[in-house]
Order: sequence, then C-alpha cells, then structure tokens
Amino acid sequence: MSERPGSADDGSAPAPSEPPDESAPPPPAPALQRLDPDRATARPGPETRPPPAVPVIDTRPYRWMIGIFGLVLVVAISAYQFATHGVGTTGVPPGQRLHLFAAPLADTNLNGDPNPAPTCVLARHDPRALNICLLARRAPLVLAFFVTGSGECERQIDALQTLSRQFPASAVQFAAVAVDASHKTTAALVRSHHWTIPVAYDEDGRVGALYGVAICPMVELAYRGGIVKDRLIGDQWQTSAELAPRVRALLAASRGAARAGSTT
Repeated sequence: MSERPGSADDGSAPAPSEPPDESAPPPPAPALQRLDPDRATARPGPETRPPPAVPVIDTRPYRWMIGIFGLVLVVAISAYQFATHGVGTTGVPPGQRLHLFAAPLADTNLNGDPNPAPTCVLARHDPRALNICLLARRAPLVLAFFVTGSGECERQIDALQTLSRQFPASAVQFAAVAVDASHKTTAALVRSHHWTIPVAYDEDGRVGALYGVAICPMVELAYRGGIVKDRLIGDQWQTSAELAPRVRALLAASRGAARAGSTT
C-alpha cells in the first residue's frame, strides 16, 4: 500500500512553513468607539437636569380671614375716633351740634395748635383765633373744611367768599379751616385768593380728627346755637350757585324757628 510522502506516519520532520510576506499591508485597526462626555458621567449635565418643582399655595381659604381682619381694623379705628372725639362718621350729621374748637387765623401772627375746649366768653377770647363757640352764638354758620393743594376744595372756599358778599354778616356767617396745613401755606392761600372770610389753619390735624374729615370739599350749615341743618360733602358743592339755595334754606329755617320761638 503506497503512503503519501511527508506524512506523520513515516516519522520524518514536517516541512517548514513559508515566511510571512513583509511587503503585505498590515490589517486595519479596529474602529474606536467615541464616548459622549455627558453620557460618560454618572450625573446628567445641568442643562438636562429638570428644574425643581415650585409649590403652589392656594390662598383662597385665607381670603375670608383677610377680609375679616380689614373689617375689624376699620371698626377699631371708628371706635377709637368715637371714644376720643365723639365722631363716628365724616362731619357732623344734621340734628347734632357742631364740635367746638378755636384755631389760629391764617391772616394773623398767632401761631399754635387748635384748642378743642375753647372759651365761650368774649372777654377771654383772642380775636386772632376762629372760635366756633362764639360764632355759633351770633348767627347761623356755614363752616367749610378743606385741604391745601386741592383745587376742588379751594374752589369751595372761593364760593363761600362770593356768598359772603350776597348775605349780610348779621344774617349768616362764613368760615373755613385748612386741615393739616401750616400757618405759612394757609396765609399764602388767603392772600392769593383774596379771601376775607375767617380762615383758620389746623396744623396738627386736631380739628380734622374732631370732625372726622376724610374727604373734601365738606361744609356744615348750622342754625344759630350750633345745631347742624345740612352737611354737604363732595365736588358738587364747589360753586356759589350750588351752595346758595342751601344757604337760603338755612336762613329761611332759622327765621321760621325764631318766629316760632317768639310766639311761644
């Protein structure tokens, strides 16, 4: 049986292998996998991190508490004013007596704060002050309260000045008070507007608090003796044409009351 030469069975050494061909190009290197730096880290980048949740608070259950607190505050302030000044509303309503006070007149050299308890004795009165007690004893009174710097309020004093020329002083008196105003500012207004009716200044706001002045123009029309017949508040009472009918009604009612008193 013939055998293939060079086989392992014949005990001869195997034929040597051929050397590698150095001129052949090297095999290509395996492709490297590129890593994303953000993905390579354990934590997400700041731009990918979701914003923190903001808690939403429902204020509706607290609205009724805020409303009650505001109401209590208003009531407390009103109670304080009533307890200290006897004032519960703006101004003095009809049927009640004017609050008495004396305040320095702006066109004099008298400086100081108003006096809420003035003398009613003429001999002890300083003529440089507006004394409501003495004015109310003489004749019916038209008393206005205004704030300096407010054109609407100042126009009402212009109207009182005009009316003062239409009615004799023995029949009705006109006066005004500048609330929370200085002597210098009020005196300058008196000169620039040519007011000749008595105009006092209330530098510390005491008269304004006494009358509960919360809005102007405001004017009180009182009978002789100080009982209020009419209380007029608002811009509709800025002109003499609007105020004149109320002043005439005050005079007519005062004369009627005087005649009724003389026949009893």
